[in-house]
Amino acid sequence: MGVTARDAREIIHRLFLNLGMTAMEILYMPALNKDNIRGLVSFDRPDILWEALAKKRGVVMLACHMDNWEWLGAALASTAFPSVQWKSPSPIRCTAIFSMSCAGAWDRKSSPGAPTRSWLRPGHEKGPDAGAHRRPGRGLPRIFVPFFGKMASTPEGPAYFARKFKAPVVPIFMVRKPSGYGHQVFVKEPIYYEDTGNQEKDDYRITLKMTQEVEKIIRQYPDNWIWFQHRWNTPWNG
Repeated sequence: MGVTARDAREIIHRLFLNLGMTAMEILYMPALNKDNIRGLVSFDRPDILWEALAKKRGVVMLACHMDNWEWLGAALASTAFPSVQWKSPSPIRCTAIFSMSCAGAWDRKSSPGAPTRSWLRPGHEKGPDAGAHRRPGRGLPRIFVPFFGKMASTPEGPAYFARKFKAPVVPIFMVRKPSGYGHQVFVKEPIYYEDTGNQEKDDYRITLKMTQEVEKIIRQYPDNWIWFQHRWNTPWNG
């Protein structure tokens, strides 16, 4: 990222402060409601989401582990924006406890296999069908694109949904406000799938655009990126 060792230490220090506050906030999730969360989370351009949804193709929301990403889902629910997250079930006990703390914040679906079509069918104005959060799991197809100067294995899921349903991809990121109290959500301009007839290149192109948006927000707010796994573990044989 082009930072000095001293800057890196300061970023890491602030990151762990943010992580601690995020952990406490997640435990508070059962007490969240549409009234109190509106005072804690602000959206800069919610109109972008509604305009994208009005196209009746569904919406793929692109997010990452910035700040308190679970409160982002709860904040979306408070706006009445219909959304669903599809994820594989986890046998890990702490994950089950974590999921209980999130209960009621948003519509969370689990499936042992491929996502059910009825959850993700475009053109619905009500229910979880209108928007789709997808958290790709292990074993799913990946695309290698540059990420902070190195080729990184990147989930293919968002590109798949954008291609299959002709749905706009809306980057949406949340960061903690400088005071430490409250959060700001940035909604970016939609990214559209360009179908040239070459699926491999088209999937790569939109995945690259999405990854560039993620990298851009991380560069702006590096102490809000709460991700401790090695992002470049999968070897690239290109």
